[in-house]
Amino acid sequence: MGRKVREPEEDAAIDMTPMLDIVFIMLIFFIVTTVFVKEAGIEVNKPDANNAVLHKNANIFIAVTADGDVWLDKRQVSADSVRANIERLLTEQPTDYVIIQADVKAKHGLIVEIMDQVKDAGVDRVSVAARG
Repeated sequence: MGRKVREPEEDAAIDMTPMLDIVFIMLIFFIVTTVFVKEAGIEVNKPDANNAVLHKNANIFIAVTADGDVWLDKRQVSADSVRANIERLLTEQPTDYVIIQADVKAKHGLIVEIMDQVKDAGVDRVSVAARG
């Protein structure tokens, strides 16, 4: 009688390497295309405006409260140190725009002083945020 020799069956396996490569490439794509926005750190009551324009490439925000507090990069700073903080943020991530989010009841003179410090830091385009 002939004996039938059985060969061991190969386990069916799915090669996961191409799928992991694709997932890794997609992760890198989403990280690179994500816009990193530096928020001011506090919400203010912005004034209303009819012709408000959204600047998409702005990533530095300065908030000025009604009490005269200045917030930048999620921390409270003095009005005199805005220039140094803007220069530090510009070395991390250069930008053309800085947006000042001033409260409706914020003092006009303080906002102008902050605008001057932003321009002294090397940013020529300064906008004041408004609700549109």
